[in-house]
Amino acid sequence: MKLNIRFLFIFLLILSMAEVSAQTGTIRGLVYDKETNEPVSFCNALIEGTKIGAVADINGIFTIGKLQPGEYNLILSFVNYTTQKVTFVVQAGEVVTKKIFLEPSSKQLDAVEISAEKQEAQNTVKMSVIKATRKEISAVPAVGGESDIATYFQTVPGVVTTGDQGGQLYVRGGAPIQNKVLLDGMIIYNPFHSIGFYSVFDTDIIQTADIYTGGFNAEHGGRISSVMDIKTRSGNKSNFGGKVSVNPFGAKMLLEGPLKKSKNENDISGISYVFSAKTSYMAQSSKLFYKYVDSLGLPFTFNDLYGKISFNGNNGSKFNVFGFYFDDSVRFQQVSDLRWRAYGAGTNFVLVPTGNPVIIEGNFSFSDYNARLNDYIAPERNSGITSFNAGFDFKYFLKHDEIKYGVAFSGFATRYKTFNAVNRTIQQDVNNTEASAYIQYKLNRGNWLVEPGFRLQFYPSVQNISPEPRLGIKYNANENLRFKLATGIYSQNLIASNSDRDVVNLFYGYLSGTNNIPETYTNEDGEIVTRKHVLQKANHFIVGSEYDLSKNLSLNLEAYYKDFTQLTNINRNKIYDDDGNTAIPDILKKDFIIETGDAYGVDFVLKYTSKKTYIWFVYSLAKVNRWDGLVSYNPVFDRRHNINLVATQTFGKDGLWEVNARWNYGSGLPFTPTGGYYQNIPFSNLNTNYTQTNTNQLGILYGDLNSARLSDYHRLDISIKKRFEFKKIVQPKEEGKPAKEVIRSELEIIASATNVYNRRNIFYVDRVSNTRVYQLPIIPALGVSWKF
Repeated sequence: MKLNIRFLFIFLLILSMAEVSAQTGTIRGLVYDKETNEPVSFCNALIEGTKIGAVADINGIFTIGKLQPGEYNLILSFVNYTTQKVTFVVQAGEVVTKKIFLEPSSKQLDAVEISAEKQEAQNTVKMSVIKATRKEISAVPAVGGESDIATYFQTVPGVVTTGDQGGQLYVRGGAPIQNKVLLDGMIIYNPFHSIGFYSVFDTDIIQTADIYTGGFNAEHGGRISSVMDIKTRSGNKSNFGGKVSVNPFGAKMLLEGPLKKSKNENDISGISYVFSAKTSYMAQSSKLFYKYVDSLGLPFTFNDLYGKISFNGNNGSKFNVFGFYFDDSVRFQQVSDLRWRAYGAGTNFVLVPTGNPVIIEGNFSFSDYNARLNDYIAPERNSGITSFNAGFDFKYFLKHDEIKYGVAFSGFATRYKTFNAVNRTIQQDVNNTEASAYIQYKLNRGNWLVEPGFRLQFYPSVQNISPEPRLGIKYNANENLRFKLATGIYSQNLIASNSDRDVVNLFYGYLSGTNNIPETYTNEDGEIVTRKHVLQKANHFIVGSEYDLSKNLSLNLEAYYKDFTQLTNINRNKIYDDDGNTAIPDILKKDFIIETGDAYGVDFVLKYTSKKTYIWFVYSLAKVNRWDGLVSYNPVFDRRHNINLVATQTFGKDGLWEVNARWNYGSGLPFTPTGGYYQNIPFSNLNTNYTQTNTNQLGILYGDLNSARLSDYHRLDISIKKRFEFKKIVQPKEEGKPAKEVIRSELEIIASATNVYNRRNIFYVDRVSNTRVYQLPIIPALGVSWKF
């Protein structure tokens, strides 16, 4: 009966929308670059003489609904494009659709970019989200000079990394397993290479990268800490082009172009492709260039391949097919070998129905990930996950409001085998499925912007359902000052194969939620709690404010609290098989234990943007706590203070010179100190005389868990870029217009240095030899790229 009432309510809601729509009209714009026919994402459209407007989505589509019949002039503006006025004539009950081609202009005023950001800030809650562009990613210096989203991600407020090696990032108190990474809608299980400077993504094919560090809305689910949603651009629909880059660490190639060109300049249909390949040869080149780091060379190698074909309709609809292959290898001499590889393929589409204000999006993908670790003194460990995910999203525009709803399905099979400290086998081979549905509503009421949402996560394989309400609110106090709030409940059924207590995590495997955990656990107050589910769950509470100090300078301040109500961690105390013997406590026989905890802090972001200068200053103050039922501790990523300062300055004629710098400071990370040593005598038989037996085996007595701190971390990276432009004269297609000069190709030379003042940042301490292991020293590099 309750289900029938819900369907009746939804049916009446749709009917009421249809009735109102019959009395009003809708404007839809498809905004494209006039030279490349590529969508102009996030272009601003404002009805002249009013505050009614919209921002184009990633596909260059904007919609303004519930308009009374009549004539409307829309002002379209975006950075590096000439502002344009377009007239729409609206009829009752109709959707008026126009294709709009913006003329690129390198002489655009700074105010356009600033006003575009301000309009977006005033019309979206934008809580704990960073929208990274290729320009901003390129502002952060990288090893070898080639920009990478991995180094940019490390400058995001609330993000902590434990070192140059390992490739794992922690977001506002969450472990890496609690971060969801999407590539064109496909879940990527290991987005970062073992050397922490590189991701699997090519910056040059990224169209947008939205990084949600908490409080994300109902559209995203399945993770309890953060979401990184990366979307790649389509290939050039007009001309063949590409880029080739070489530096001491690796090489990259990108190719793109049309497979079927548009019929004319007003036709946006066609088929295009883009292909990217990256490889690293630092294991070989470092023996020549960086002998002082390690005479045997830096032991990192990787390869990344990505390809995409886009089918574009003339009405704005699009269908994409894509695939990838990533691999990574680390060979620490006589210590361990780690190898992982991932591959996958998928499709996504955007459907823009003619005469209907709804936009439909969908995706389907398949991927496989497998990792193997051989550390020479223990049996080989391996982990794999094979998965698929699919989803459909529907977006409906009203005059000021927006409704978005959708469904998603996913499944994954985990394959895992490892051994703990006493050589007990821990193994898992499990199939899992998940399903979800969500709805979110964006209401714009004067100075108030409210985004309520609800997501229902269903985990059939573990028979758990998680209802997850979400809420975002923003209040525009005036033109320059805004206050915001976000909260929500989050869950996931994926756990890590390593403990949050580990200082160095070379092997990072994936496991599904399991019943091999205690039925009860003791909270920090001493109360014994009966477990109700096997999921990891968290609640987010975030408040903040945005203040535009001037047209170029903005301040963002956010305070957050993440309450991790149930976490699953690997049981380092297991010494018995779980064979049903009730005399043995769960803490000694279960593969996993239940933990709780919280994370809270404040993130301060100051951003300055002008035509030639870009400054990004971030300060984060944070604390992370964990309780395992016996002791309270701070995990290894609990960094109290973290500072990032990024600066970019262009100069010279036409801005062909560019200097980038990044300085990072982080207070010391926790670690468990060594309390002492003892002679570890192996009792091979009952007659062993321990008073006369000598052995070379050394036993370690550990101090209190994570009770000490490493020394502070800080590092300065710098890069200098010089571009050489090769131009040609192009005759216009339209008669009467003068010929113009366009760039035919570009040559860029990049000189860079990582850890400029050669800071000896500690990575960890070898407990047996008591030797300090340091992170990477100063690494200069010279690279070159050719774009054509």
